[in-house]
Amino acid sequence: MKRIEVIVSPDGSTKVETKGFTGSTCQQASEFLERSLGQKRSDHRTADFYRTEASQTQQARQQSS
Repeated sequence: MKRIEVIVSPDGSTKVETKGFTGSTCQQASEFLERSLGQKRSDHRTADFYRTEASQTQQARQQSS
C-alpha cells in the first residue's frame, strides 16, 4: 500500500516520508507537500528508491507463495 506520512515535531519542523513507492515515484508523489511545507533541509533516500517496480512485484509474489 502506498502512503505519504507527514510528521510534525513539537518545534514545528516537518518530515515527509513515503511508504510503498519505488524509484523516483516517491519524489513525484510527495513533491506538492514538500513545496507547500517550505525549504527542504535534507533528503534521505531509502532502499525503496533504488528498487524497481519489477523487483517489488517479484518479491510480493514470492511472499504470497
